Amino acid sequence: MKLYSAPLSLFARKIEVALGEKGLPFERVVVPFSQAEGYRPKHPDVLAANPKGQVPVLIDNGLVLYDSTVILEYLEDAYPSPPLYPAAPALRAECRLQELYADEILLAPVRALMHRTAPRSSEPDRHERNEADAKQAEPVIAERYANLDRRLTGRPHLCGAFSAADIAMFMTVLYALRLGGPSLAPHPALAAWYGRLRARPAFASVRSEILAADRELSVPVNGPGEP
Repeated sequence: MKLYSAPLSLFARKIEVALGEKGLPFERVVVPFSQAEGYRPKHPDVLAANPKGQVPVLIDNGLVLYDSTVILEYLEDAYPSPPLYPAAPALRAECRLQELYADEILLAPVRALMHRTAPRSSEPDRHERNEADAKQAEPVIAERYANLDRRLTGRPHLCGAFSAADIAMFMTVLYALRLGGPSLAPHPALAAWYGRLRARPAFASVRSEILAADRELSVPVNGPGEP
């Protein structure tokens, strides 16, 4: 099994956590990335495999897949133990919705913070405009944290047992924190959930690698909470 990944790709690292949780060995191919140039030059294998030219790309026994959700569902079908999706149809659908919430609903305002790890623009007012957008996004992130906190109150995971939804949500929260987003402190159930997942070996390994990549590749960001 081969995974094309990148040091700071949220979606590729999401797959790395899933592979770790399933105990599946894989060869990782890290594509070129810098904060100034992005993913340039594009890796030729990724360009050939994914029309979007993005990681993650997974190759398993000749099967070539892209898109983190498609890859997660393939891994569940091909390697069902330990499971990352509930067996009951309703809970399975809820797990998929929570993954979607992480990837599209929570991540949407987090994108407004992503300029913080990149070199400042030579345009005089660009950084100020970007920061103004980030400040508007932060209360939206905090509101979505509050929704998650209510969901997690009295339960250890998002959808019954530990699942792909927890992996996806953890990754988006981690990225919000490393980008200087709102603290988890006002949301005790969410903070406790995050702490439990952060201690799991697959999560701890990926988190450590992301923070190390930030030290090498990113502009330092000061935030209210530790990623």
